[in-house]
Amino acid sequence: MIAAVGDLLVDVGAVPASLGLSPDPSAPLTKAVTHMTGTARPITIVGNPVLHTPCRPVERYDEELAALVEDMFASMYEAEGVGLAANQIGVDLRVFVYDCPDGDGVSQKGVVVNPTLVPLGPGERNLDPDDEGCLSIPGPRAVVGRPDRATAQGFDVTGAPVTVHGTGVLARCLQHETDHLDGMLYIDRLSKAARKAVLREFEESRDAL
Repeated sequence: MIAAVGDLLVDVGAVPASLGLSPDPSAPLTKAVTHMTGTARPITIVGNPVLHTPCRPVERYDEELAALVEDMFASMYEAEGVGLAANQIGVDLRVFVYDCPDGDGVSQKGVVVNPTLVPLGPGERNLDPDDEGCLSIPGPRAVVGRPDRATAQGFDVTGAPVTVHGTGVLARCLQHETDHLDGMLYIDRLSKAARKAVLREFEESRDAL
């Protein structure tokens, strides 16, 4: 899998994307440095209201939005993630960035503003139960069943329409990040017991620091 570290592309083997998505920490990293212009911002952690409230639509496609997107990429790479939603750095706008592989292992990088997921047709909904983590809940991971393909429609930073078709890690990333913008974390898709276990592990890891 291709994840991001610093302003890097990172091969971390076959692991899931959030996303706010975080790569599998046990996988090896192969780094390839590229250019970065944004400034990394702190990642917002579970419990902050901005993560649990639907984000506002972007209305202006201007230099401020472009700068936000650059900072989002920088923040994602600094946190070694493969996807990041704006509210994960405290900005309640509907925009996410991603840098991860598709089902063929080809690295895909981009941004989607005001995204919507296209509903799957009859016979297209094949659930893929796989391990998932999140930069906003650093540490623990859990199995989440998501469709193995996804299509996100929205706009780029200039306001031009974009459509992203995803399979593999990219499909999971598109769904994970759109959830973020709807005020939902991956733990909200778990059973009550699994959700409590993830949060308990997260709290214990923080207490140990």
